[in-house]
Amino acid sequence: MLKEFKDFIAKGNVMDMAVDIIIGAAFTAIVGSLVADMVNPLIGLFMGGVDFANLSASVGEATFTYGNFIMAIINFLIIAFVVLMLVRQVNKTKKAEAPAAPAGQHRKSCLQTS
Repeated sequence: MLKEFKDFIAKGNVMDMAVDIIIGAAFTAIVGSLVADMVNPLIGLFMGGVDFANLSASVGEATFTYGNFIMAIINFLIIAFVVLMLVRQVNKTKKAEAPAAPAGQHRKSCLQTS
């Protein structure tokens, strides 16, 4: 059983996944800081300093801070947009690096004659 576990861990897919998770966590911190420290203050400037996080409603003893939920949605949309821009840039880079077909070779087409 120990050997089987060692073989499982040594597989490339497991190691790649572990690296992806670690890089993803670091990337999340970067994008979270970008949103919290740079984008949200800009949104506040354009919206006259409105801070949704302070919005709440009370019903009896319960307090519903729906402003935090609104901010979470806004942050999600901003993060999704930033990730989209990064993925688009990576895809453009990959397409630019794709090897072109050699100049002397052409595709042959198969024509069927009756």
